Amino acid sequence: MTRFLKTLILVAVAIVLVPLSVANRHTVHLSLNPFDPQDPRLAVTDVPLFWVIFAALGVGILVGGLATWARQGKWRREARQKRSEADKWHREADHLREIAEVRTTLPAPDSRHAA
Repeated sequence: MTRFLKTLILVAVAIVLVPLSVANRHTVHLSLNPFDPQDPRLAVTDVPLFWVIFAALGVGILVGGLATWARQGKWRREARQKRSEADKWHREADHLREIAEVRTTLPAPDSRHAA
């Protein structure tokens, strides 16, 4: 089911991206200096517009993913603590189970020799 959903999403993305790439093939001048757009040190010339669009989308996805990951840190920390606590209780239960097994396998003390 997961593979089907991934394939469905990728096909939908491809249906959108291919026409977008074909329609925006012309080149643009990309300047990263807002004060001097003609500065060649911070400019990329003759870049297809769809590369700029895809790069902006990629950076947006990356920044959004990092922000989401950072906000969920509290929940990951709590899950680690709960997992550690559960492991501790499982170890203790296993230890008590072993003690109970040892006690049931030992022979009962003979009451004739006790007095």
